[in-house]
Amino acid sequence: MIWLLTAILFSITVILLLLDKNVWPYVAMTAAVISQILIFNSWQDAKFGTIANVIILLVAIINISSSTFYQRYQKDVASCLGQQKNIALNEILTEQDIVGLPIPVQKYLRYTRSLGQPKVSHFRVDFEGKIRKNDKSEWMPFNSEQYNFIDKPYRLFFMKAVMKHLPVAGYHAYKDGKAMMDIRLLSLIKVQYKDGPEMDEAETVTFFNDMVVMAPPTLIDPKIQWLETKGNEVRASFTNKKVTIEARLFFNDEGQLTNFISDDRYAEDAGKKLPWSTPVSEYKEINGYKLPATADAVYSYPEGDVVYGTFYVRKVIYNNTK
Repeated sequence: MIWLLTAILFSITVILLLLDKNVWPYVAMTAAVISQILIFNSWQDAKFGTIANVIILLVAIINISSSTFYQRYQKDVASCLGQQKNIALNEILTEQDIVGLPIPVQKYLRYTRSLGQPKVSHFRVDFEGKIRKNDKSEWMPFNSEQYNFIDKPYRLFFMKAVMKHLPVAGYHAYKDGKAMMDIRLLSLIKVQYKDGPEMDEAETVTFFNDMVVMAPPTLIDPKIQWLETKGNEVRASFTNKKVTIEARLFFNDEGQLTNFISDDRYAEDAGKKLPWSTPVSEYKEINGYKLPATADAVYSYPEGDVVYGTFYVRKVIYNNTK
C-alpha cells in the first residue's frame, strides 16, 4: 500500500509539473523521501532507486530555491507597482512638453512616436541575449525581465542564465540611490555579490541609459540636465539622491539614437572607471513606438573595446499594472 501511495505521489508530481503548478517540488520531495525509506527496507532489491530519488530531491530543492530567489524580485516589483496607483497615467506627451529639449532629442521623441502618447511613469522590459564577464570568458545565454520606476527611481532586474550547462540567476536592485547585485548558481549558491558607492554610481548610469534607450518619453524628467549640444551629439547629466552622472547621446539625421557613452561606470576587472557604451540598432515597432531592438554593452579598455553583453528586446510595456 505504501509503494502504491508513493507511485501515486510521483504521478501527481508529473501532473502538477505539466500544469506548471508551483507545489510540485514539495509533492516530489515527499514522494522521494517515502520511496527512499521503502528502499532502505528492501535494499538488496531496490537500492538503485536511490539514484533516482537523489536526482528528484536535488531538482526539487533547486526549483524551490529558484522560486524563493525570484519571489524576492517579484515582491519588490509588487510593492513598487502598488505605489503607482495614485499616479495619473492619462496625461499626454505633447510638443509643448519638449520645447526646452535639445533639437536632436526632440527629433528622437518624434521618430520614436512618443508624442501624442501617455507620459511614462514606469515600464517593463524583457530581454534575451548573451553575456560574459570579460573577453576571456565564455558567453552565457540569458533571458531577463526588469521594471523601472521614474518618479522615485527604482530599477529591478532579474536574469536567468546558463553557465557551463548549469543555471545561474541574478538579481540587480537599485532603490533609493543604492544598488546591489546578487548572482547565484542554481539560485542557491552565491557566486558574486556587490554593493557600495561604485555600484550605486554604475547603476545610476544604467538607469539613465534605460530611460534613453527603452523609454524615450521619460526624457522630459527634471532629474535630467541638458548640458551641451554639438550637432547630433548631446551631453546630459542625471541626478538621483547625491549621485550625478554624465553621458553623451549620439543621434543620426533621421532622429534615431545610435549610441550612449558614459565615463562614470566602474569596471571591476580594470579596477577603475572606463568609457561604457551601448550602441543600438534594428529599430522596430513595439506597442506603437519605434524603439531599438538590439543593443550591445561595451567597455572601452586602453587596448580596445570589449563587448560583454548583447541584448535583444522581446517586450516593452509602459505604465503596466502587473
